Amino acid sequence: MIDLNGKRALVTGAGVRVGAAIATELGRRGMTVALHYHSSDAGARETAKAIEAAGGQAALFQADLSDPSAAAALARRVTADLGGLEVLVPSAANFENVALDDIDDGHWERALMLNLRAPFELARAAAPALRASRGAIVFITGFGTEVPYTGYLPYLASKGALRQVMRTLALELAPEVRVNAVAPGTVLPPEDMTAEATEALVSKAPLRKVGAASDVAEAVAYLASAPYVTGQQLLVDGGRSVAST
Repeated sequence: MIDLNGKRALVTGAGVRVGAAIATELGRRGMTVALHYHSSDAGARETAKAIEAAGGQAALFQADLSDPSAAAALARRVTADLGGLEVLVPSAANFENVALDDIDDGHWERALMLNLRAPFELARAAAPALRASRGAIVFITGFGTEVPYTGYLPYLASKGALRQVMRTLALELAPEVRVNAVAPGTVLPPEDMTAEATEALVSKAPLRKVGAASDVAEAVAYLASAPYVTGQQLLVDGGRSVAST
């Protein structure tokens, strides 16, 4: 496995939830982590404290990734400030629950921009630095790319397309850059989800439990350091995708 200690990473959406857990795990492994946030300034600062307490280093970068030019500029700015880059994890995402009849242009634009266009622009802008370091990109998709469900059509379509971007970039950037994805299942359910709804999701997974953000973070760290893995999507879903086949 590749030793991540002393290397540099950019994690988007690092001020909240899974993004914060990913950034903290990479910091725990001795990385210098660029923490991107949009509006979660306080959360990003808490993540930075956690990284520094674990022995890593952190730097904060604010950007609105709904603007494609801002996504590319973020990758270039981080690379310049850190003097290079070994790992890119585009974790920031849009996850909107919307009924089929209520889907409008705004739902599509938000999902496609943050879940598909921004990760692509980040990867393209970071590619020169990642090629130079023989680094890695780890996208965050979702188990819904394998098993669709209702109420999240724009989200699922955008994440499914991101999976194909991952597979194609694995070819485009080979052999210098490894490109993979982690596909979480039920991890950190929304705060407004009822206990009954959560239990219904849990009952569909063979492991009969909700995943932790750390499960996703450890999978990201594995793919970031696996020297002979590229073009793969690692499902971290408690077996739910298997149960649905």
